[in-house]
Amino acid sequence: MSFTVVIPSRYGSSRLPGKPLVQIAGKPMVQRVYQQAKQSNAGRVVIATDDQRIVSAADGFAAEVMMTSPEHDSGTDRLQEVVTQLQLDDDHIVVNVQGDEPLIPPAVINQVANKLLQNPQAGIATLVEKITDIETVFNPNAVKVTMDTNGKALYFSRAPIPWSRDSFDGSNEQLPADVNYYRHIGIYAYRVSFLHQFVSWPSSSLEVTEKLEQLRALENGVTIMASEACEAIPAGIDTEQDLQAVRALFDQDGH
Repeated sequence: MSFTVVIPSRYGSSRLPGKPLVQIAGKPMVQRVYQQAKQSNAGRVVIATDDQRIVSAADGFAAEVMMTSPEHDSGTDRLQEVVTQLQLDDDHIVVNVQGDEPLIPPAVINQVANKLLQNPQAGIATLVEKITDIETVFNPNAVKVTMDTNGKALYFSRAPIPWSRDSFDGSNEQLPADVNYYRHIGIYAYRVSFLHQFVSWPSSSLEVTEKLEQLRALENGVTIMASEACEAIPAGIDTEQDLQAVRALFDQDGH
């Protein structure tokens, strides 16, 4: 199977300015992400950015890099510009790897691409992980997802879903024993044809309400396949604290 990885990499970050270029064990973060993606089965790995500083850094480690518009409202819009510039076929699969995940396992990149390949009726595939603590279920920053018996996503929400009517009585101190809760992991595989459709649709009601872009796809009847990740995916880097934690891991491993 041939697929392409695109790594959106924006310089601007309110919580960690210049995030793609912060150093991790002697290499900029975007290079760490790129090297992980290159270990997958992708036929091509492209960094997509809106900043010349990232272009220069990518040139320094011989990565394929593409300048994109700074006006995009979302990462999906940026991805659609990339596939248009690359003139990829409608049935080609593109995996969006976040540019702030320097520890992403190559196996999960292959997994999400394979899931979409195996489900030709779907426009998107993504990954989830089981939630094991009640705090995450009620944390609005952790996006929850419900699925049918075949792994088709039914809904994504910042709210606790499913709502356990008999267990969530106000104390909410532990997870119901007979209910599985899943957190959405933000890695996606897309068909190019879907990306072209997506940018033509206006923002949807549920998308605006929940601030979750994938709900625009569901509201327009797109099938999203969701699988439990085959390996644990370490958290990405959003803050200085996250950065120091990842640097410590690299120091321990001697990278």
